[in-house]
Order: sequence, then structure tokens, then C-alpha cells
Amino acid sequence: MNALPLLLLLAIDVPNELRPCVASIRADSLGGMEPTVEIAREAEGVLRFRLAFDLPAPVSQDDWHIDIEPAFVPDFHWSPHLTPTSRNVVDQHSFRSPALIVSGPGCTLALAPDLDLLLEGSFVRWYMDLDAPAKKLTFGMSETEVEGHVFYVRKAGASYPKGKVRFGLLAFASTSPESRRNPFRPVLAFLWDRYGRAQFERGRPLRGDLTPYVEHTYRWAFESWRAAVWQEFELEGKRVGAPVFIVNQTQSPNYPGKVDEREFRSIWNQAWFSSLRSASGLFRWARARKNEELLAEARMTKELALLAPMKDGFFPSLIATEMENVNGLNRSRGWSTAFWGNSDRNPVNRLAGSRSADPRIAPYHVLDMSWTSLVMLRWHEELEPDERLLAYASRYGDALLRLQDERGFFPAWLDRESLKPLGVLDDSPETSLSATFLLTLARATGKATYRDRALEAIDAVAREIVPNGRWEDFETYWSCSSFGIDDLLGKKVERNDLYKQNTFSMFWTAEALLEAYRSTGTRAYLELGERVLDELLMAQASWQPPYMYVDVLGGFGVMNADAEWNDSRESLFAETIVRYGQELSRDEYVERGLAALRASFVMMYAPENPKTKEQWEKRHPFFGPEDYGFTMENYGHDGRTSPEGEGMGVFTIYDWGNGAAAEAYNRMIDHFGRELVHRNR
Repeated sequence: MNALPLLLLLAIDVPNELRPCVASIRADSLGGMEPTVEIAREAEGVLRFRLAFDLPAPVSQDDWHIDIEPAFVPDFHWSPHLTPTSRNVVDQHSFRSPALIVSGPGCTLALAPDLDLLLEGSFVRWYMDLDAPAKKLTFGMSETEVEGHVFYVRKAGASYPKGKVRFGLLAFASTSPESRRNPFRPVLAFLWDRYGRAQFERGRPLRGDLTPYVEHTYRWAFESWRAAVWQEFELEGKRVGAPVFIVNQTQSPNYPGKVDEREFRSIWNQAWFSSLRSASGLFRWARARKNEELLAEARMTKELALLAPMKDGFFPSLIATEMENVNGLNRSRGWSTAFWGNSDRNPVNRLAGSRSADPRIAPYHVLDMSWTSLVMLRWHEELEPDERLLAYASRYGDALLRLQDERGFFPAWLDRESLKPLGVLDDSPETSLSATFLLTLARATGKATYRDRALEAIDAVAREIVPNGRWEDFETYWSCSSFGIDDLLGKKVERNDLYKQNTFSMFWTAEALLEAYRSTGTRAYLELGERVLDELLMAQASWQPPYMYVDVLGGFGVMNADAEWNDSRESLFAETIVRYGQELSRDEYVERGLAALRASFVMMYAPENPKTKEQWEKRHPFFGPEDYGFTMENYGHDGRTSPEGEGMGVFTIYDWGNGAAAEAYNRMIDHFGRELVHRNR
């Protein structure tokens, strides 16, 4: 059947209560038929629109959509995914806490798909689109395909059977100053009340005690996969060790073929992959169980971190071995060839021609150094006093102060030789993590200078980053999603009036604002932190879509140009979300934080995760009990999932997977107690 021409046949009357915010609503026909429209009040300030077609015969129609035009000129726009051209859409794969939001003087308008209908299933994929210059918010149905890493475009071929076809959306409209200050809160509260809380209370994303998952983690790393994971060697006369940066499926004891290492063999202390952070979790676990062997291995990782050689107070983020190619397979030449370097996710390595270029040419990353120094301080304060950790972090802190510019920002990268800023991301929200480090250093040393300079830093981010949503950091451009790397840095995508945004930056800023509030008692920091946290939570799954074949409630995405669900960052975010809930007496945040912690273990291959286990075995049929604990860092990374195992990966990063999740669990048990952490068991 040929696709029918699309005509906007129906102008839907705008309800009186929406008229201050909505100028017009127009819907397509489907198969030449107009929809029937039902409008109902769902809650205070929330209207539900449902459109239904009763098709007398099957219909083939490539696209159907409904357009909403605001009655005001928005100066703020938000969408969960970028749509840089009219070909692009926000596919339902990106519907974690789905909404389009616009705000301007006098009105804030948020529109969200009707998830009740989507939970029933749909013959054709749903999508959203935001065209800021045209003042148009669009919801629709179309088949889509992935383009690049990761965007979506419409494609031909949508078809509907005879009978009822329904589509719906929710409209949240407010003229209150509070909604203008924080446009995310109404949508988040509704989605969690409507979908998230009930699922959480029924045991999603995981039911029961999390202890077995932690046991799988440490058994996997230090027993069944030890030969591949645990790296132990002599360095400067000391015995040091840590789990390796990354392993893949070819390193399984059950793999029938030959080992082929995915990347250069290395150990990292970087904002993603932090061996010292993971070791602190191992320390907590071993201390509670009086396991001297695991305590010794945690301390080996601490010793390795302290051996990172300083240059005028700055230090590298990783140690690696030389690699060689043996009959087409990537192999390490052993720790006798060890060298220090920095993360290859940076602009210098890109100029060298490859994202995985030699880490020895990589610049110092201020973010990585601030993070490692912060973890050192937390180890010193919470695990065991070690003046070497405090001295190391203090030396770096003094060097960091020399980098702060007149506005309060810290640069992102320093040239390896001159230690001068590279001029890329010199005023980014990466500054927020350095602010948290300095506030912690001030508490540890009693030196007010660190506190004062930290507040200057977070004030700069609050002033110049938060209002514009300029959430750009190293991962935004120098990871797997490189869209805009040559021409978008510091600029918005014009069609969406949005920067390319990453959730890491939002987290660092929310955490820093919370620490600033605790340090000063200034309520404005907490209130702004709440707004930043809510922007972050728009990337958290508030429901369980039927087209996700593992549990995803509470898990996080990465950015508005990528496709992950259940990304390992949720283990890092979980405690801060709970702490905001405690400060603001908001149970939603506590539940969201605990759901994030539980989501951190969902991707583990383990008998406690039957749905995930089934997906893993479809992807890697050779997996067996020796592989329990294997944990991919995320799900649906390439923009698609399927019942056949599509969306499952091939590697585990201990420090950004099972080891990170175990650390978060052990830390939160120590900080909050078992009763809170196991609240939905």
C-alpha cells in the first residue's frame, strides 16, 4: 500500500487553562481519517490529551505527528536528545524521563508522552522533536533508524493494522515563578509518583539483598577471572597492584578462542575509571569481614596511587604497559615495560589521529587529578589515617590554586611540558569537581584559603554554566560520541537552542553545590543544587519500558547525543541523590538514589539477574558460573535493544562496572546503614 500524503486536518481547541501557554495544537490525519480527541485533567496543572483512530482497513503511512506551538517566545528549551536537523527525532529509545520543556517570561510548558499508552505497546515507534526557531514541539509515530553515534532519523515503512490506534501526551503548564526557576520538577514528580515509586516498591530494578552481587564482584575479580583482572608487580621497591582497566569476553575462562585484549593494559585513576575509588570499596568490604588478603590488595592500590610521579604538584592518571601484536592479537609485554601517562580521551590525542593514541602524549587532566586527590582525602578521613595521602592531596591543591582564573574557573587540560592550559574547556563545569575537592581539603587541613577559592569556583559555575545548561566536559566530545567536536564546542545546536550536554557535569555541580551549602549554610546553594540535580534526573529512567529487555528503573543515560541506559555512573550518583533527599526531606530523591544504586548491578551476569543472564547468554553462549560478576558498563549503547540480546556488550571495566557498583554499595552501607540501603528488598 502506498504512503498517503500527510495533511494537517485537525486543529484541536486549546483548553482555557492552557491558553496562556499554548497558541495552537494541530494533528495529522492517519489514513485520511481525523482522530477523536479526549482531554482530561490528570492532576493540578496537568492535562492529558488522547487521540484515537478507528481504522477500517490497514494503513501504511510513514509519519504521523501532532504539533504544539507555545503562546509565548521561549528563552529556555530542553529535550532529552538533540535533533540538529528536521530529519532527526528523539526516538522512544531515549524516553528515560521523557519530556520537551520550554520556558519564558510568564509561562513554563512541559509536554510528555502518555506512557500508559506506550506501556500497552505500539505498532509504530513513538518520537518527539523540538524546533526552537519555529516555536514548535512535536510528538509523533514513525519507524526510525540510527544514524551516527547516536542520532535517530525517520525512515519509511510505518504500518498500522485495522482497528484502534491511540496516541497521547501530557501537558504541564504553569505561570508560577517556581516552575520558571526549576522547570524539571513537575515532570519528575509526576513520573515518579505515577510510575517509578510503585515499581520501586515492588522490587525494581532489583529485589532483595545486594550482598550477593558484591560477592560475585570480588569473587570474579580476585578468583575466577583473577589471571586476567588482577595486576600485581614491583614498582620502586614496593609491591603494588590493582584490577586492570578493561577485560573482554575473550578473556573469560570459558571462551573457546584466543585472548585478544581490547585496549592497552593499564590501571587508571581518572574521573571514569578510578582504581583508588574501587579499592576504597574493597577496603570497606574486607574490613567489615576481617579479610586480611583483600585488605592487603586494597592497600596495594593505594600504594600505587601514591607512586604517581608529581611534576610541580601535578601527576599522571594512569600506568600502562607496552603492547604488541602477536598473530593479529593484542597482547601486553608485561609490567616490566610500565610507563605513566594520561587518559587518551582528550583533544591532543584526537589531533594525533586516534582516540586511542599513545597515552604518553596526553595532557594532564585537572579533573582527573582533582578526583583522585578527593578520593585520597576521603580514604584518609573515613578508612584509615594516612598522612601521605593528605600531603599528596595538599601538594596538588596548592598547585591547583595557581591555575584558577579571575572569574573562578579551573582549566581542563595542561600541556605535559609547559603545564600551561590548553585553551580547551578552560571555563567548563569540570571546575565543580575541583571545588568539591578544595572544600574537602579545607575541612581536612583547616585552611580557609581552600574554602574561599572553592566558593569562587562554584559561584562561577552557578553564574555562567547553570542558567545556560552548558554542560560540556571531556566526555561530551572526547568519548564515543564526537558529534560537534570540530565546530560545536561552546555553541548551542541552533535548531534545539541546546548545548550538547553530559550528565557528568551536572552531577559534579550538584555535588559541589551541596558541599557549598554544608560549608556555608547558605540556602541558595541548596536550592540551585536542587535545580541542577533535577536536570540530571531527567536522564534517569523513571519507568520500565516494555521494549527494554533488562530492568532499567533508576538507571541513567549519559548525554543528549548518546543512547545508553543503566550506565555505570549511577553508582557514583546514588549517594548524592539520597543526600539531597535527606536535606530537602523529599522521599522521591531517596527512592531515586536507592534505585540508582540497585540499577548499578542490573547488568551483571549472575543467577540473581535472570532477565539479564538470559540476554548475556544469547550474546555469549559460552558464559557459565565462572563468569558470574561480569558486568557491562551500560545497556543499549548503540541505540537499539532486542529480545535476542542486542544492546549487550562485550567487556567489563571493573572501575566503571562491578567494582564501582560494589564500592557505592559498601560506602552507602557505611554512611546510611543497612536499613536504608535495603529499603525495597
